[in-house]
Amino acid sequence: MRSPFWGVLLREIKRYLKVPYQTLGTPLVNSLLYLFIFGLSLGQSITLPGYSSYLFFLIPGLIMMTAIKNAFDNASSSVVSSKYSGELIDLRITPLTPAHIASGFCLAGLSRGLIVAIVTYITSALLVYFTQPTTLPIRHPWILLYFITISGCGFASMGLTIGMISKNFDTLNAFSSFLLVPLIYLGGVFFSLKSLHPFWQLISRFNPLLYMINGVRYGFLGKSDVSVPLAMLISFLFLCFFYTCALLTLRKGKNYHW
Repeated sequence: MRSPFWGVLLREIKRYLKVPYQTLGTPLVNSLLYLFIFGLSLGQSITLPGYSSYLFFLIPGLIMMTAIKNAFDNASSSVVSSKYSGELIDLRITPLTPAHIASGFCLAGLSRGLIVAIVTYITSALLVYFTQPTTLPIRHPWILLYFITISGCGFASMGLTIGMISKNFDTLNAFSSFLLVPLIYLGGVFFSLKSLHPFWQLISRFNPLLYMINGVRYGFLGKSDVSVPLAMLISFLFLCFFYTCALLTLRKGKNYHW
């Protein structure tokens, strides 16, 4: 007998597969713009010690950025849309526990993040192949998989939590603009921690996304600005914290409707 959460998971996967242009097209276009503008155009005038080119430095962070953003957006937008249509409150009369619902939404967000990450990787690898005299390596595939999986689940849990406490789409957009975007752009996607002033290095170390991005960068290139075991621990604690928050918000009935 299948676990009840499979119904939630399959419903969410079918939901984003119905809009393939939104699921794959938008992230692909955004990634190409970042690669051409920052990686190829501006990247030619940027040098980072230990990296053959700025493009190589950029790609791992870009892959991680697209993965976590899509995991977050999938969970948060689905919850808010379900509130609006009344579908979310119907889950309360089904034999689904908060853990079933949270797991279904989080794994669906992770699956979308992984799909987008794979597409971004293929696009980036082709760009490197045609513009650089080398290929894009994957030095530590299991470490890479760990960080993308744990981080994707963590941000999907974060999206579920914020979606549950958001009263409408405006509230959700505010959370995304003032919480998610700063975390991403100050997380080391476009810069190395070593290039910052010591004060800003200290501030950046409080950003959990810094450790996730450097973990993915280590998985690809074998290089990281932070301790990899510490990054693995912080990523796991991030997932535990927001998954717990998601469970708590799901237990409150007032969060199921506007």
